[in-house]
Amino acid sequence: MSFNKYLPLIWTLFSAFIFKSDKPYLFPQLRHFPSMPVSKENPVTVKGAELGRYLFYDPILSKEKNISCASCHNQKLAFSDSSNHQSHGAGYKTRNTLPLFNLAWYSAYFWDGRAFTLEEQISHPLKDPAEMNISMDEIVSRLNQNTFYKIRFKETFGIQKIDSVAIVKALGQFLRTLISNNSKFDKVLAGKAVLSREEFEGLELMNDMTKGDCLHCHTTDADVLGTTRGFSNNGLDNIQIADDYTDKGLGAITGKNRDSGKFKIPSLRNVGLTSPYMHDGRFRTLEEVLDFYSEGVNVCVNIDSKMTMAHQKGVKLSKKEKKNIIAFLHTLTDSVFISNPKYANPFKIK
Repeated sequence: MSFNKYLPLIWTLFSAFIFKSDKPYLFPQLRHFPSMPVSKENPVTVKGAELGRYLFYDPILSKEKNISCASCHNQKLAFSDSSNHQSHGAGYKTRNTLPLFNLAWYSAYFWDGRAFTLEEQISHPLKDPAEMNISMDEIVSRLNQNTFYKIRFKETFGIQKIDSVAIVKALGQFLRTLISNNSKFDKVLAGKAVLSREEFEGLELMNDMTKGDCLHCHTTDADVLGTTRGFSNNGLDNIQIADDYTDKGLGAITGKNRDSGKFKIPSLRNVGLTSPYMHDGRFRTLEEVLDFYSEGVNVCVNIDSKMTMAHQKGVKLSKKEKKNIIAFLHTLTDSVFISNPKYANPFKIK
């Protein structure tokens, strides 16, 4: 008998062995975090996360092969895009790019919550004409013609032909590994550092409902995610009719007037790195943000009921109080995260 007739069976057995030999990805021990949700459909493995990292940095995923996911998500900026007021890819967008970290804890993605799983959100920037501007069919075709990726996908998923499911899984696995948990504040909570007087007063102000009143949306005491992970209208614009919102945010997704003007509450982690701020990037600095919350809030339609000081335009912070809050916010910068080689561009590592 010809040996060649047994090649498909041999390859199938060999691929299965390689796939089974892949190890589960070891996440760090997380203190003061809620329990980390684990995807049963897409458990993270060492090879899966590494393959996703290659895809994240590869411009092969864009129509003109000139931009990658990393083009708008810079590791040094906590995977945000602070260089652009409103981020752009193949075209131009009207919203600020959200940073990427601690994504496994979210149940909705994007400023408007249009995606409900990490895997679901991946397809949006790929097909968006203003971002990667490419079809999944084209990506599948390209990767199946690429020897490097053919080998990698066989090793990771035990498949001979790359498909859209495997592509999305690999990217999803890498994104789940982007854990930020090494800021100064994390070290304080672990008993390995102490806040300065200024920083401590800033923390107290944030959690004082008669002062900063930040705690309802941005957690620092209950847990360290820095966000309740919900959606809110914080009174950015003086709009009194729901239909008058140019960007309806969550309302455009749910179709409900009561959701118009509501946007994702971002994490305060790494906030010192992720300017500009708000969904439309209207504020360049943390000082501008605190000026808004202090004396610029509008009593608009659908404003969050927790914005209890809106009737007086804000929480009326003094210059010193603003300075102290900003001092604390900088303790949430994770210098380990933004320099971690596990998250860096693998094509540039020698």
